Amino acid sequence: MNNCVKMNVNILYSLNRKNVEKKVKGVDFVRKVEVCSYHKIWLRQFADEAGKLNRIFQNEIIDIHHIGSTAVPGLRAKPVIDMMPVVKNIVHVDYYNKKMQDIGYEAKGENGISERRFFQKGGDKRTHHVHVFQEESFHIVRHLAFRDYLREHTDEKVRYGNLKENLAKQFPNNTQSYINGKESLVKEIEAKALDWYEKKSRRLPGGA
Repeated sequence: MNNCVKMNVNILYSLNRKNVEKKVKGVDFVRKVEVCSYHKIWLRQFADEAGKLNRIFQNEIIDIHHIGSTAVPGLRAKPVIDMMPVVKNIVHVDYYNKKMQDIGYEAKGENGISERRFFQKGGDKRTHHVHVFQEESFHIVRHLAFRDYLREHTDEKVRYGNLKENLAKQFPNNTQSYINGKESLVKEIEAKALDWYEKKSRRLPGGA
């Protein structure tokens, strides 16, 4: 088990202990940017958390997708599990904020993306992000296209992973600079991914 995986498991253990504070009194934690080699444990962590979300939202949920870098085998990633529940009605998600808080999440509302509901878990030691969208939202296609494109295009996956690793070394204690450094390549890959995804969908039975 590599250091990144050990770190993620230890954080999850701490979050599940009763009466554990999010931070030690008098100590402010800096969110360290750490990019790790891919690990299969991320699949299990996604599945475990998806089970919890299904129990909370029940019939509101249509599907839950594993998205982001931890969903792409072989891709270097920050050890934070990104999840995308698809729901029937986005407004109803707000009714479940208290239940999400009970399992360690902070409700962030749209958090900069219209018609989304965003939750984060782990505080300054982040472990999970939950991006909730209503069915037929364009953002669902955007996330799935990006994920699937990287799964099938090794050269782009390596290119993206190398950039993230270099940025993490350059900005180990500055999350925003790390994000800004990725932005141009993310937009480039996303444009290619959406075009690829649309063409792929047309080739499938029942495609337009």
